[in-house]
Amino acid sequence: MADLEDHHPFSVEHAGAASGDLDAPEQQLPLDELTRAQALLAAQPVVEGHTVPPRVFDPEDLAPVRAAETGAQFWSLRAEPDEDVVGTLRRIDGIRALVAAYPEELRLAHSTAEMGHAVNCGRVAALLGPVSWSALAGSIAAVRAYHALGVRAVNLPRFDGFAREAVREMNRLGLVVDLSGADPETVRRTLALTRAPVLATRADPGELTDEVLGLFGENGGVCMLPVTEDLPATADALDRVRALAGPRCAGLSHTTDPAAGYAPLFAELLRRGWPAPDLVALAHDNVTRTLREAEFLARTSGPRRAA
Repeated sequence: MADLEDHHPFSVEHAGAASGDLDAPEQQLPLDELTRAQALLAAQPVVEGHTVPPRVFDPEDLAPVRAAETGAQFWSLRAEPDEDVVGTLRRIDGIRALVAAYPEELRLAHSTAEMGHAVNCGRVAALLGPVSWSALAGSIAAVRAYHALGVRAVNLPRFDGFAREAVREMNRLGLVVDLSGADPETVRRTLALTRAPVLATRADPGELTDEVLGLFGENGGVCMLPVTEDLPATADALDRVRALAGPRCAGLSHTTDPAAGYAPLFAELLRRGWPAPDLVALAHDNVTRTLREAEFLARTSGPRRAA
């Protein structure tokens, strides 16, 4: 008699018919890639790198449209050049109001522990950031104030004297450097200075040169790419990140088609031979690791220097 306890859902088994049976048991077929992708994402939801808040915050608004497989989102605080600090503070206040209006769907998270707790409770974790570089107004005090308000990432598009000081303070506080839109020289100089992994929460595949991807690989940072309707092109871009920077450096920014979700892309990557551990890393492990390492560095850093 076949051992029923040895059944594996991804294998085909041919159990022998018992003596006297007229028909052999029905053949167990392997799960197709889309079904496997859906199962993986149900257990390992995606951390998205770029969520744009509504322009007008109103508690009566519906929560932002998102893919069903989303577990956490970085909420962009990028303000227009003429808004700077005030515009950023308004966005923070509006996001907090939106989260408060939808407690059964959203939960603000200030740490990886809070992010994990939100997901375990069936909520989408809302992470504040990145903040626009112009919103710092050249002030380290502003960096500290944003951190105190719950911000966890700051965009650094260029490197100068203030950037050097700001990166060091961000490392001390546990703020992640976001290099979205940065030129190769800025990436090179930032990664030579920072002691923590970085993110590109809104990475443009066309701007990721071989050199930049190699630098991200050395740093352990994560390039978070948008998922477009052109799944083969998106998969090609992720293949390139995985090949040149390593599987721990690939992440997802957002999907341009929330209704379709992430399962079709993950099914395509399964067909291309991506193993399950690399897909789990892509979905959320890589970004979570980056945040956790930034938190650890902050806990082990020395006391704040005088301003």
